[in-house]
Amino acid sequence: MDKPWLKSYPPGVPAEIDPDHYRSLVQLMDEAFHAYADRTAYICMDKRMSFGELDTLSKQLAAFLQSQGLAPGARVALMMPNVLQYPVAIAAVLRAGFTVVNVNPLYTPRELEHQLHDSGAEAIIVLENFAHTLEKVIARTSVKVTIVASMGDLLGNLKGGVVNFVVRNLRKLVPAFDLPAAIRFNQALREGSASTLRPVQSQHDDIAFLQYTGGTTGLSKGAMLSHRNVIANLLQNEAWLQPALGKEPKVEALIFVCALPLYHIFALTVCCLVGMRIGGMNILVPNPRDIPGLIKTLSKYRFNMFPAVNTLYNGLLNHPEFAKLDFSMLKLCNGGGMAVQKAVNDRWRSLTGKSIVEGYGLSETSPVATANPADATEFTGTIGLPISSTEIAILDDEGNHLPVGETGEIAIRGPQVMKGYWQRPDDTAQVMTSDGFFRSGDIGFMDASGYVTIVDRKKDMVLVSGFNVYPNEVEGVVALHPGVLECAVIGVPDPNSGEAVKLFVVRRDPELSTEELIAYCQDQLTAYKRPKFIEFRDELPKTNVGKILRRELRESKNLSH
Repeated sequence: MDKPWLKSYPPGVPAEIDPDHYRSLVQLMDEAFHAYADRTAYICMDKRMSFGELDTLSKQLAAFLQSQGLAPGARVALMMPNVLQYPVAIAAVLRAGFTVVNVNPLYTPRELEHQLHDSGAEAIIVLENFAHTLEKVIARTSVKVTIVASMGDLLGNLKGGVVNFVVRNLRKLVPAFDLPAAIRFNQALREGSASTLRPVQSQHDDIAFLQYTGGTTGLSKGAMLSHRNVIANLLQNEAWLQPALGKEPKVEALIFVCALPLYHIFALTVCCLVGMRIGGMNILVPNPRDIPGLIKTLSKYRFNMFPAVNTLYNGLLNHPEFAKLDFSMLKLCNGGGMAVQKAVNDRWRSLTGKSIVEGYGLSETSPVATANPADATEFTGTIGLPISSTEIAILDDEGNHLPVGETGEIAIRGPQVMKGYWQRPDDTAQVMTSDGFFRSGDIGFMDASGYVTIVDRKKDMVLVSGFNVYPNEVEGVVALHPGVLECAVIGVPDPNSGEAVKLFVVRRDPELSTEELIAYCQDQLTAYKRPKFIEFRDELPKTNVGKILRRELRESKNLSH
């Protein structure tokens, strides 16, 4: 196929990368641990961890995991915010020959149970703040090994003790839980240090990550990302960064702001793994919603790389203290997860001197598929060009390739495209074409220069601050409420989160109130999935066969919130 985008590549960006450069992510990590042993790999709450320390700690934890009788390829769930234990755990699980299952720590018991059950996870590492959620479902899962971490584990005895006291007793952020078979994180490290890690020869096609993403059925599906998929994408990202990295000011060891959660594929690849590959330092931010706290953290560093979503950029811009930070060493700001608004980009550039470089991808593509040039100075309003070794096709409903300028479904082919959905061959067949393209569900077009623009979504998905919300899941939960006769969910524009969830309800119980439904949803759904607006109606628009027409609800004049 023609590749009009190649002529738009900046000088120094290769058309292809070699996804077979490493045999596995373990080989890549071993190389980084050796080459950058004395460099700081992560910093969290002012505590630094070198690549050498990451090497030692992850070996100990990997040895412990191997001692628990798990078979090669066993799934290990990680349920933590951005704390030092997270990169240690990622490296440990992969070095032990197992598969990482990233879990949103804010999941409700219902959501957590589905993911643990679906993945067949046999072990979990959970921060104690969220252990009460695990307690409610663990008996109905395959989990045999539970490791409970605390905020202060890796901060040193004195500071760690103080942090744990504050978190547990003053802020009361650790609800009571009872997991009698659990072992503490630091105890697992001690036990692991007494045994020897058995080296594992992971192969290209072995699954490194089960990255869960929403599905049109309302159930989250695990995208199987192989070692080769993820290696490909981090090498693609590294190649794409070169034009920005080559410019002044030159930096030997890049400093990344890792405010996006590591359980999200964007931060996992662009911060954690790219950082390992190039010997950069990641500033781990446990709670990016605490904007004053984030700004206080950032004031201590002259950071170089800032990947974020539009809502985080906007939140920082709207805080008066943010303008006082030192942006003199800022080299690149990546925008992804949701559309970057031009108004936000313009304000960001006038304050920091850097445009937000927008890219695009999905969990199924490890994630990056397209991006604007890293040294771009102008905001294009597009999702950029297919990155190295990546092809984008625009398809019609029959799967035919459309010419430049015509609108259709964006499809992606490249070494970063997943192996398929975990134990869901039918779902995999629906999204993969016979010639290897992944159908994204997003509608767009490519111009003559190879730049891609998204114009709509084929699916009814709602995008809240970079997180996918699938109407079927929310509707399925709400429909179980005894006072609800029927319901429908759509996305509506929201100035803070891009889109918000709006729920339409036909009541079975005429006394059912908005407040009661909101409280019910708080128990069942993670915050970003909860309806922000609720509208009661006497009936919902339907097709002849009784299917609710979300499209008509979206087009309805009465979208008053």
